[in-house]
Amino acid sequence: MDASARASEGAGPFEVTHRLVLSIAIPMTLGFLTTPLLGITDTAVAGRLGSAEALAGLAVGAVLFDLILGSFNFLRASTTGLVAQAFGRGDRREEQAIFWRALAIAIGCGLLIALASPLLLKAGLVLMAPPPGVAEATITYFSIRILAGPMALANYAILGFVLGRGRGMTGLLLQAIINGVNIVLSIVLGLHYGWGVSGIAGGALIGETAGMLTGLVLVLRRFDRADRPARGAIFTAARMRALFALNRDIMIRTFVLLAAFTLMTRIGSSFGPLSLAANAVLMNIFLVAGYYLDGLANAAEQIVGRSIGANHRPAFDRAVRLTMLWSFGLGAATALLFFLFGTDVIALLTTTETVRAEAATYLPWAALTAITGALAFQMDGVYIGAAWSATMRNMMILSFLGYLAALAIFVPLFGNHGLWLSLNLFLAFRGLFLASRVPRLAGQIFRSAQ
Repeated sequence: MDASARASEGAGPFEVTHRLVLSIAIPMTLGFLTTPLLGITDTAVAGRLGSAEALAGLAVGAVLFDLILGSFNFLRASTTGLVAQAFGRGDRREEQAIFWRALAIAIGCGLLIALASPLLLKAGLVLMAPPPGVAEATITYFSIRILAGPMALANYAILGFVLGRGRGMTGLLLQAIINGVNIVLSIVLGLHYGWGVSGIAGGALIGETAGMLTGLVLVLRRFDRADRPARGAIFTAARMRALFALNRDIMIRTFVLLAAFTLMTRIGSSFGPLSLAANAVLMNIFLVAGYYLDGLANAAEQIVGRSIGANHRPAFDRAVRLTMLWSFGLGAATALLFFLFGTDVIALLTTTETVRAEAATYLPWAALTAITGALAFQMDGVYIGAAWSATMRNMMILSFLGYLAALAIFVPLFGNHGLWLSLNLFLAFRGLFLASRVPRLAGQIFRSAQ
């Protein structure tokens, strides 16, 4: 393939089809589904150690680690949107530059996290306040797992690049390697060699490292030397400022989202342990819907970003329509399934009859989140692909204010029903507020590109 052919690969007008959407959404959904399988495996391994403290310590350590690393998911999102736009323009040099910028920031942040881990662990233990035996297991798990910080964040950057190029199957492969190696080694090291919680953490560390090394090989071997950017072009002040601004906005949006769910848990706890347990069981229904809605959001990110890079408005409009259609269709199907079989799902998640009965009372609200959240997930993908991060941030804050108002009105009136109503309104606010701004923003970006 000559230089002109390489430059034009993926550039210019293209047709958006159902097959194109699903070629990204389905593999990533399958990849995301390996994450709860990993959680189940780690819990099962810890549960066979014969120590309740080990199981509880693993749970606390995993929450702390996920809270810290999850705060950096903006690295994946911003990389996907920017790479997709460069892909649509046919700018292979900028694709490589974006990758190196994201990877440098990821590894730098990961090293800072590892260096600050003693302070982070101390703060986490103060926040979670586990009893001494649980705290000991938490310290063991966290101290080993946090060493994977640089590799885990590097994997965000690698996955972002892969998705930006529309390589859904490669994304699935990387997720399968990270979680698959983790699952196997957690069992082997944790149980077979008797390393316990240390073995589970070691499996996670090795899994992230294996994923990073595989990802680097897959990405770098497809880089063409003719498109290699100069070091100065990679780290120009203007480009770095733009990337940090994009990451900042997505990070603020993520923190607000975490605050919304934390607030729900906190308010739910005021209704007593029974309602809190029932809500925790029902949130799994929302999380299940989130896995494939995230897959469709990934498809929206890539196709929208590519259409903007190619300056092809028809592809943009059709990408928005098709991903919205699939999001609502799958959301409605999921809601229907949980309406029909939700009590069976609840029975699988808990054996306590009182919790089962309480969860069944609020099941319709949880099932409804698959519909009210469909537009929110899809619109997040559209905005990330278009790099409209400031508006996405502002609409999230506006939605959160609406959520606070709903909580203030409906929780005193309807208790836990009001809490679930407020969550559904929050999800709906996010989707509707974002969707309302798309026509104007799209008109501006395509008009300015002409």
